[in-house]
Amino acid sequence: MRNVAKPAALLTVLLAGVSAPALGADLYEPVPVPEIQVEREVIHVSTGGWYIRGDVDYHFADIRGTNYTTYPVGLPPVPNNSFATADLKGSWSIGGGVGYQISDYFRVDVTGDYWAKADFTGSTTGVCGGLPCTSTDVSAMSAFLLLANAYVDLGTYHGITPYVGAGIGGAFVQWDDLRNTIGGVTTVHHGKFDWRFAAALMLGASYCLTENLDLDLGYRYTWLSGGRMFNYAVGAGPGRDEGFNVHEVRAGMRWRFGDHGPRPGCREEQIITYQPEPIPPVYK
Repeated sequence: MRNVAKPAALLTVLLAGVSAPALGADLYEPVPVPEIQVEREVIHVSTGGWYIRGDVDYHFADIRGTNYTTYPVGLPPVPNNSFATADLKGSWSIGGGVGYQISDYFRVDVTGDYWAKADFTGSTTGVCGGLPCTSTDVSAMSAFLLLANAYVDLGTYHGITPYVGAGIGGAFVQWDDLRNTIGGVTTVHHGKFDWRFAAALMLGASYCLTENLDLDLGYRYTWLSGGRMFNYAVGAGPGRDEGFNVHEVRAGMRWRFGDHGPRPGCREEQIITYQPEPIPPVYK
């Protein structure tokens, strides 16, 4: 019995060694899948950039006063006369400019605007030949306004950006000839032109139509200093105005150069996510 057991045990060990590789060949070890990182690309907003603008408006001006000198026959000159009535009608303007967006909240530009002629009507009272008399006076005023401006943008909400601003510069004011009519007799006083000091305050809002184009609507108050109005002619002159308070309702467009990417509040930042294709399972 002892001799039979030893060959049997040896046979069992040999069979186990042969079957182990066979069983190992049937077991599948999965191929390790590398960890895939999801890439997120956030497009950041570039705040700086040049822009151009174009504007139109309708405005009306309050003339702050007038004065002129008269020369009565046989009497000394009388200075500081004024029109009994003085009125400027409304008119339109067109303009443009170039600027730079320094940040999301601050920008500057230089603008030039042509103010079309605004009709002037006035009247004076006095004594003509010993009797009271009244004149009718007509003229027109136009101007070219040049301003350096700075604006504070107050944040963007659903594409709308309210702002406040201020400007300083000058205006070239042109008066047409003044036609003074008394009792059917008209005297022409040649109009004057000169440069004046100008300052402005702005209030408005823009709306981003695209990432580069804004619609701008606003109000501008412009203050102009006084200057010469007309020359001397037949007993009166020269005359000057005391300046204007101008109220403007404006509309325009601003175009930003360059590709600045999405703008806060105009379009949300784009997030581009890379999604890998799924790896099919392997069967063995």
